[in-house]
Amino acid sequence: MSEEIIESRRDLVKRLKEKGINPYPHKFSVTAKLDQIRKKYELPVERDKEYILKGRIKRVSKREDRYIIRFADLTEPVEIQVIFPIDKGKVSPNTVCSFKGYLDRIDGKLTLVAEEVLEGEEGTAVSEVKRVYDLDPGREKVSVAGRIVSFRDQGKAAFGHIQDADGKIQIYFRRDTLGDEKYNEAMEILDIGDIVGVEGELFRTMTGELTVEVKDFKLLTKSLRALPEKWHGLKDVELRYRRRYVDLIANPKAREIFKIRYKAIKSLREFLESEGFMEVETPILQSVASGAMARPFITHHNALDIDMYLRIAPELYLKMLIVGGFNRVYELGRNFRNEGIDTTHNPEFTMVEFYAAYMDYNDLMDLTERLMRKILMDTVGKLKITWEGQELDFSKPFRRLRFFDALKEKTGKDKEFFLDEGKAREFAKEVGIPKAETLTHLKILDKLFEHFIEEDLVQPTFVIDFPKILSPLAKTHRDDPDLVERFELIVNKQEIANAYTELNDPEDQRERFLQQLKEKAAGDEEAMDIDENFLTALEYGLPPTGGEGIGIDRLVMMLTDSPSIREVILFPTLRPEKD
Repeated sequence: MSEEIIESRRDLVKRLKEKGINPYPHKFSVTAKLDQIRKKYELPVERDKEYILKGRIKRVSKREDRYIIRFADLTEPVEIQVIFPIDKGKVSPNTVCSFKGYLDRIDGKLTLVAEEVLEGEEGTAVSEVKRVYDLDPGREKVSVAGRIVSFRDQGKAAFGHIQDADGKIQIYFRRDTLGDEKYNEAMEILDIGDIVGVEGELFRTMTGELTVEVKDFKLLTKSLRALPEKWHGLKDVELRYRRRYVDLIANPKAREIFKIRYKAIKSLREFLESEGFMEVETPILQSVASGAMARPFITHHNALDIDMYLRIAPELYLKMLIVGGFNRVYELGRNFRNEGIDTTHNPEFTMVEFYAAYMDYNDLMDLTERLMRKILMDTVGKLKITWEGQELDFSKPFRRLRFFDALKEKTGKDKEFFLDEGKAREFAKEVGIPKAETLTHLKILDKLFEHFIEEDLVQPTFVIDFPKILSPLAKTHRDDPDLVERFELIVNKQEIANAYTELNDPEDQRERFLQQLKEKAAGDEEAMDIDENFLTALEYGLPPTGGEGIGIDRLVMMLTDSPSIREVILFPTLRPEKD
């Protein structure tokens, strides 16, 4: 069927061109975006305010578990849409009653989401509420454009909806207004999926929907492929990610996720710049794979005839800029790690890393709490959100939990036990850590923490004071030589941020790098290489510094209640599509 549609539309394009009609013109002038029009004539509703509306039930239709009701004013020719649960009672046309509920806008219509039906005429008139929230556009002349996402011809008139990036509006073709020739032309050449420009006048239908009565139209782009069926959209998850452009057309939720992502990044930049950080750019192609513990992607530079690595982190370059005299810097960009793909990992991902001279990890914890609250308020407008069924509260001070204290509370075993490699390995075997006999010591500690602790970390928590072996770039703890001054921010069992007081002793750093080489020789492919350029920079002197990285993709997962990282990346990594 889809191939038949494509061929039919190709034939139409050919016929249009033969008639001298360009189905792909260069330009169309618009007077406003669709959401600007809606905001002008549709005031925001108060969803927390209860209303009792009185009127007459004009028409009732069933949809799944609810009634969709056209509810008319008792004296004026206006209506409001009412949604009422089927299990709350039966409703019938031509009944005078009142509905209790809250107002919302659904499918472009002012709607009462009702929770109770009352007999009699108690409450506010439908017309009174409509006058407050649905302003009369007064036949304003407009010129708008968008993609046709619904269209139905009724013979003498046709209704449809066009959609742009931020809004949707109804369009109305009337044979008596356009004339037979123009009306028939519209019905012949316009299909769902086409991009069209229309000129006309704004009015409201009987149900109150803001509508453009079309006086003239112009086909701007002929769509050769049909959009997904109206009510179902794209259900094949893999296809949604592979053809994200169709997902964005068909699924308003997908568009909303990426608007929130944009707002989060904008808020992040505003916060860091208000704190005196300067945005910089550092190399993505690097000659040494360092800056984080991860397996790199390898490529080859032909002119220099050397292997290079896609960066796994910008950390070392950013700290070199602190050496150079920039006191506060940050970089927002892509990192690449040659690791598995799952609901929380994508081989290329977005991070922000920021570094501040004369700060330590305690300062960064305070800064991170303020940053998270600003991002939440700027994106979702509240400090309590839900992520995968868990209610998260960012309004309170974040919990601080020491790494080995957490393990001792769960296992009864102290720091010295876990720092003994032999004891830690045997214990890991006992509790069922996979391949414990082949893991390095640092991997064992990491897996034990995941096994015992991370599952319980739901509310925002700073896990602090990590073992030195897990943190080759962090400064030794001022009170305990076995630890480093590091924290991870864990929210709903997911790492959102990682930070530490930076190691600035060049000799200590060299020893840590050498230990990483031993880990690599023992089979750890994620261990770092020695970066001599960075060590030279440290020898010039890195001031006391705090540094932090925040994963933007997981942050957006949290803000949008998304279960998979692929939902929040426009074009996630996928296997090549089979022929």
